[in-house]
Amino acid sequence: MALRIRRSTLIFPVNVRRFIEKAYTRDADAISLDLEDSVPPAQKDEARKLVKESIGVAGRGGAEILVRINNEPGLIIEDIDAAVHPGLFGIHFPKVESAEQLHRLDALLEVKEKERNLAPGSITVSAHIETPLGLLNAEAIATASTRIESLGVGPEDYCYELGVEPSETGIELLYAVSRVVTLCKAHKIRAHGLLGSVAGFRQLDQFEQAALRGRQLGTEGAGCIHPDQVKILHKVFSPDPGAVQYAYRAVAAFEEGVQKKTASVNLDGKMVDIPVYYRAKRIIERAEAIEAVQRRKAEALAKCG
Repeated sequence: MALRIRRSTLIFPVNVRRFIEKAYTRDADAISLDLEDSVPPAQKDEARKLVKESIGVAGRGGAEILVRINNEPGLIIEDIDAAVHPGLFGIHFPKVESAEQLHRLDALLEVKEKERNLAPGSITVSAHIETPLGLLNAEAIATASTRIESLGVGPEDYCYELGVEPSETGIELLYAVSRVVTLCKAHKIRAHGLLGSVAGFRQLDQFEQAALRGRQLGTEGAGCIHPDQVKILHKVFSPDPGAVQYAYRAVAAFEEGVQKKTASVNLDGKMVDIPVYYRAKRIIERAEAIEAVQRRKAEALAKCG
């Protein structure tokens, strides 16, 4: 299976037309059309009417298109009805606290896929844990549906539930993000998120440090709320070009060594053995997958004229 890449998910309120019209130019790997927190309750009905058209408008640049729905019994059915159309990649599912919520979502999506002639199981789910209860149930959540392709921690809501303010270091998120990353790696799901806040979109240095801390724990991408944050996420969650060059050389040197009946070789004064070889191959795989994503977006943009 080809490695899926989503370094950045840019979240826009679907009811702000000027944001949606420019979304495809922002180079994000994914765009999440928001029906949840950024849309006032009184405007949600009107916002739903905009989703179908917005999927096509925002997707012109080749980004994967998600819709962030409201995880509330009185809203979720109408949100799913508004969201599931051709061109939708997946549902951004916030505030997940139990496997049962995923089971209900899965059933709703199955019905809509059938109604709208979409391939069964084609709509994915990106789930976000944003409460301590959700974290306690994280393993059940991670394995609740085959649709789940990524799992992350929502930093702002999780801090609220802890009763703390987000800090510059993100230390209050360390346990939550570490647990989610561990579960994702065990169950072959992409781990997303930062160790810090996304809210300070003008504090780009702090945002970059939060992304770097998340990457060091094993996350593979993160959400953001401003176009200026996209470039930072792409930098953080892409292999360093020098590391990619070294990885190609390490793979070649190791495979040459194997031909000479040794599984440990010297490259620039460093040992390349089996674990180093596998890490190098992973770096190459990610770098090549990122190149493919960038080509996809460039080709889509070229068609826009």
